[in-house]
Amino acid sequence: MNQLLRKSFFILSMTLGFYGALWAQNRTITGKVTSATDAQPLPGVNVTLKGATTGVSTDAEGSYRIVVPDGKVTLAFSFVGMLSQEVVVTNRTVINVELLESPTQLNEVVVTGYTTTQQKDVISAMTTVKGDRLKNLPVSGIDQALQGQAAGVRVSAASGTPGGGVKVVIRGNTSINASNRPLMIVDGIPVYDGAVSQFSYGGQQDNAIAAFNTSDVESIQVLKDASAKAIYGARGANGVVLITTKRGKANQKTNITFDVQRGVSDVVKRLDLLSSSEILTLQREAVANFNAKQTRFQDMVDPDALGLIPGVTDAVNTNWVDEVLRKGIYQQYQLSTSGGNDRTRFYLSGSYRDEEGVQLNNRFARYTGSFNLDHKASPKLSFGLNLSIGSTKNRRVFSDNAVDGVYGSALRSLPFYAPFNEQSKLYTPNDPNYQGFPNGNPVAEALLPRQLTYGIKFLGGLNAEYAFMSNLRLRTKFSMDYNGSQEDTYNPTGTFYGSLPSIGGQGYGAYGTSSLATFLNSTILTYNTSISEDHHISGLVGGELLHSQGLSSGVQGRIFPRDEFTYIASAGVVDAGSSFFAQNGLVSGFGEIKYDYKDKYLFSATARYDGSSRFGQDRKFGFFPSASVGWRLKEESFLKDVGFIEDLKLRASYGYTGNERIGNFQFLGTWGATTYNGSSGVGPISLSNPNLQWERTREANIGLDVAFWKGRLSFTAEVYDNLTDALLFAEPLPATTGFGSLQGNIGSISNRGFEFTLRSVNFDGAFRWTTDLNVSRNDNKVVSLASEQPLFRGFSAAGVGATNVIQVGQPLGTFWGLKYLGVNVATGDALYEDFNGDGRITTDDAQVIGNAQPKLIGGLTNTFSWNGFDVSAFLQFSYGNSVMNYGNSFLLNPGTDLRVNQTRAALRRWQKAGDITDVPRYEYNNTYNSYSSSRLVEDGSYLRLKNVAIGYTIPAKWTSRVKLGTVRLYATGTNLWTLTRYTGADPEVSTLDGSTAAQGIDFFTLPQVKTIVGGVTVNF
Repeated sequence: MNQLLRKSFFILSMTLGFYGALWAQNRTITGKVTSATDAQPLPGVNVTLKGATTGVSTDAEGSYRIVVPDGKVTLAFSFVGMLSQEVVVTNRTVINVELLESPTQLNEVVVTGYTTTQQKDVISAMTTVKGDRLKNLPVSGIDQALQGQAAGVRVSAASGTPGGGVKVVIRGNTSINASNRPLMIVDGIPVYDGAVSQFSYGGQQDNAIAAFNTSDVESIQVLKDASAKAIYGARGANGVVLITTKRGKANQKTNITFDVQRGVSDVVKRLDLLSSSEILTLQREAVANFNAKQTRFQDMVDPDALGLIPGVTDAVNTNWVDEVLRKGIYQQYQLSTSGGNDRTRFYLSGSYRDEEGVQLNNRFARYTGSFNLDHKASPKLSFGLNLSIGSTKNRRVFSDNAVDGVYGSALRSLPFYAPFNEQSKLYTPNDPNYQGFPNGNPVAEALLPRQLTYGIKFLGGLNAEYAFMSNLRLRTKFSMDYNGSQEDTYNPTGTFYGSLPSIGGQGYGAYGTSSLATFLNSTILTYNTSISEDHHISGLVGGELLHSQGLSSGVQGRIFPRDEFTYIASAGVVDAGSSFFAQNGLVSGFGEIKYDYKDKYLFSATARYDGSSRFGQDRKFGFFPSASVGWRLKEESFLKDVGFIEDLKLRASYGYTGNERIGNFQFLGTWGATTYNGSSGVGPISLSNPNLQWERTREANIGLDVAFWKGRLSFTAEVYDNLTDALLFAEPLPATTGFGSLQGNIGSISNRGFEFTLRSVNFDGAFRWTTDLNVSRNDNKVVSLASEQPLFRGFSAAGVGATNVIQVGQPLGTFWGLKYLGVNVATGDALYEDFNGDGRITTDDAQVIGNAQPKLIGGLTNTFSWNGFDVSAFLQFSYGNSVMNYGNSFLLNPGTDLRVNQTRAALRRWQKAGDITDVPRYEYNNTYNSYSSSRLVEDGSYLRLKNVAIGYTIPAKWTSRVKLGTVRLYATGTNLWTLTRYTGADPEVSTLDGSTAAQGIDFFTLPQVKTIVGGVTVNF
């Protein structure tokens, strides 16, 4: 027994001794990694043992713990945006490291879907726009601020209305009926970016994105190819815009910033219309030309009988455009504060914006608040909160293509009439001096109606993250995007609508409410590891649940007792009301894996599986994969020692994305309420299609990234080929079926193009000068439809039926009409091409006469700084696109309608045989000379000085005397100068806001505004 105990004791001693010897051969090193710039801790720093497979990452406090062998070893520290550092360790056990910021953009951190990475490791097509690029742009929406900032992104404001609609298209239009808007994501939350208003105000829509304050934006990432977008699956086909807002920083003292801006605005151009005497001469000439063709005296027209009496009719000379337009006043105030310690970081801001529109009675006001909070509860558990709220009040006016639109009526109105009588009262429909339909009194149409839209947008998200290990983390987020509106309108008897006999002629009012809430839960598990120094692997898996629900209601009333009683409760007849509720959902699973070998060969693969309630029973789910590869040639032996090359990377990607942004229930055969002979019942509304599915876009991309001289000069070049099939398209049906169309998946659209982005640091010293240039081209084409027959869209057009066509082989936005050949020098009549050769000019001679798609778009920014002064100049351009100046179908209409004024171009009309001109003769009631033709289509190319900003930062030695931090005084101007051949007021407009098939039409559209602003920013 004793011998057995001695043997057991000997074995135990030997075992303990063996493990003790092993333990003696290793040691633990701890430490903290901070930024050399501001001493802030850096979480997520890779700490690896050089020459081994051991590696860890720092936690949220910047702390790390790693086990290494005894003796001399080397630890390598690397982090995105910082210079890597190696530390030789002999006998120390505590190693604290300060990392320096990298001087090149290659190491900047960028957001890519659900993760972040270094710029140099990006192998997808994406563009980053920093928040400081937006600070000098006094625009109301983040989407509008992207204009000209990113290659492949076409941004156009529909009009100059504050808070108005903005169209964003990334790499071309991919859909006909479904939305072409990109997916907008703010701090990981997908947001609604459409119109707030339910009511029609002509072609002008408003914009939910205008409820955000651009000053709260830290950065914007635009994802453009499948490799970047496929992680968003069924919602990624139109591109993804990731907006990251500002957050506090650890170990930063509380900083307070106050910014104030004030300025004035005016339209970029006012059309030159004829005076009273000029238009009267033209009208009498039109009547004389009409009479010259008559063979019977009784068929002739007396111009005096039409009220065209020289010296009487032209006794009044009103410039109606000047009467309804004004110089607007702009002001914005913002206060923000941020700071934090090792455990808690915060950012808080509030702002007020008041923008007086250039049209009478038009005004947009906005209040915003934002609060971001990050808290480290323990070394493993952290929380985050982001809240944003925007409240808007939009005093709107009818405009654009509305029958009684203020701006359109002012353009059409004859100068013979005045807005006010001798007692300074507005002329109204009951007054004999009221000019009547179709122009009315534009001033009264601006001042008398009450047309208010109150909007609110709330964005909230709560996230939690748990670190099982330093490189294995679970993150979950709950968020909500809420959009609400209230609309209150009243048109008194002094307005066109309020006086219509068809509604009783005693006023018209309407009230409506709407709400749209989107709830999202996403849960993501991320993992990253390094195997030796050569292999780096990271990946994620996640799932999302999305639910949206919307409720809208409205009521209309008429026959009010007096114009002082303006609400629905006072209406004599409340004869229209409605309410509607709809909801939809999306359930998704997704994953991503990234691998790189020696920072030389890079690979990424993503996949998403989406199920949508918007599609048929057999087609609810879809799979959207992508893959990309990159080859960093700079790391090859033949280039590694070439000093002037900082980076050279070739990359390619391929994958699929989808589009499910259509209305709800469209796969169902729906029924609705109807009435017959005074009884209510139900009837069929639409046909069912159980096979309805999302559009699918196949995307291929090849890119080249090059940087020279430590980032002093860099450029990116991309080429892509995208094909969208299974278009969500409402196929027209014969009227005999009882239904107008069937929602299906028919046709395909192609988008091919290239993009080029260049950045240079021309001088980098006391005087600094940088240049940013981006140029892109997209070729859009309809590849197939349900049949070869063209589909007509847009406005009705004299002589040809419609202004636009959807046709195989042509791009979306194609204009349709007769080809104008000029003026017959003998007769003065218009000449059109006999396209079908039958010897007659009919609708069958209509053909393609242009398209709204530009051949090139881009922007150029130069920034200078020296001794406290900073100057930036931003040029934005569009080349090769056509604009249909459809307003000229009225304002240059060769006598078809004598009730409207004309542009000055009418003075070069044909008047006698032998005259060579492009304007036909004016003849009363002649419609032939006013057929819709290529005469209305103009070159819409333009080069615009979009923004100029000048600032001066007062030296700290002066501001410190009054206990201030930095103080910057600045002035900025937008849309100051435009070079264009377009004869309309502004080439950068589109009356049918949001339309794909009928884009690029200028139909009495309010032009963009030029704004000059002065401001001061103070940091405490």
